[in-house]
Amino acid sequence: MTEQAQPRVVIVGGGFSGLYAAQALKNAPVDVTLIDKRNFHLFQPLLYQVATGTVSPADISSPLRLVLRGQRNTRVLLAEVTDIDPDAKTVQMGDRALPYDTLIIATGVSHHYFGNEHWTAHAPGLKTIEDALEIRRRIFSAFEEAEKEPDPEKRRAWLTFAIVGGGPTGVELAGAIAEIAHSPLAKDFRHIDTTTAKILLLEGVDRVLPPYHPDLSARAAADLAKLGVTVRTQTLVTNVTEGAITVRQGETEEVIAAGTILWAAGVKASALGQVLHERTDVPLDRAGRVMVEPDLSLPGHPSIFVIGDLANFAHQGERPLPGIAPVAMQQGQYVARLLRRRQQGETVPPFHYSHFGNLAVVGKNAAVVDLGFLRLTGFIAWVAWVFAHIYYLIEFDNKLIVMTQWGWNYFTHGRGARLVTGDRAPFVRVPAVEAETLTAEPR
Repeated sequence: MTEQAQPRVVIVGGGFSGLYAAQALKNAPVDVTLIDKRNFHLFQPLLYQVATGTVSPADISSPLRLVLRGQRNTRVLLAEVTDIDPDAKTVQMGDRALPYDTLIIATGVSHHYFGNEHWTAHAPGLKTIEDALEIRRRIFSAFEEAEKEPDPEKRRAWLTFAIVGGGPTGVELAGAIAEIAHSPLAKDFRHIDTTTAKILLLEGVDRVLPPYHPDLSARAAADLAKLGVTVRTQTLVTNVTEGAITVRQGETEEVIAAGTILWAAGVKASALGQVLHERTDVPLDRAGRVMVEPDLSLPGHPSIFVIGDLANFAHQGERPLPGIAPVAMQQGQYVARLLRRRQQGETVPPFHYSHFGNLAVVGKNAAVVDLGFLRLTGFIAWVAWVFAHIYYLIEFDNKLIVMTQWGWNYFTHGRGARLVTGDRAPFVRVPAVEAETLTAEPR
């Protein structure tokens, strides 16, 4: 069989699910094309560390061509898929159509503001490198603006950080910002006391980390309190404006002045979910995720698969599988195995996710781990979290760099990647004040 006659597998998206599918097809008798609008794979679980100055973007990113260059049957295209024709079996990239025999869609999700998209400018989410750099700019700019602000009320606003959403991302961001204020920055400023920074974690339900066991949620909340984070549960956000967030708790509504507002509540599917719905009539859930078959294919379209965060897999347990990296990895490997077996005339059983546990870090020496049969907290959980994340980083040099950086930060309490880049203009507009000499306040 010539190379041209081999089945053409097109994978859209180089995240966990798409990349793991491509890697699992190494040496398979297929031609693989991986398409992504970025030329790198991003290790999203550590994005919050870019946002808080612990690591640099390159430390958690791996060029897709570099990762896959040893696979002779695989090519990488830097492009964006905008449309799909399931009848002609093509994907559309700008003005170019690319044919496929099997299509794997793995384009993930983005932020969900529940109909309040105008909040985006005032409360960025954390899904991309650009998001992380923008959040990093806002966090460290807030301390810089507070340093030169003579008005006590405005200074307090600059030193107030509100994080919306008490899931793993929100918990990790809140804990990291609290650590920044109390350790690396505490001796760096002369006019402000960074330890007075107010970090608010706002969650709509009755506890943080809702998918976790209640005991672990309680421990995470207690660890956050020790770091100086104020956790407010059963608190709903009703409005976000420039420099202020409005919340409602019961019948009480409150406007909080905050120089930095970050969004970690809710996700919505990528645009290709809607495209698939329009082209194949596949049903979508409320977040726009695609309702897939037990083998992750689309109903009536056995040659199209949707995997990762874009897929709503409701065939295991009472709830759909969560949008986490381990699910995406296993789905990518499963589809690759299914395609190999199909070529051999064999079948495979429906996809089944093997759950190895949930992990969330709160801060230094503080994390929670739920293995199902065993729950861990504190230092042991933190060590487990560290090694799990190092293990799943794609390239060896990334593993080495991140491990070295973490070790250095652990003993020196430093965060060397806290650069303020991009637009230097403060996000919260404050009236201009006459120049005056800033004197150090007593600690």
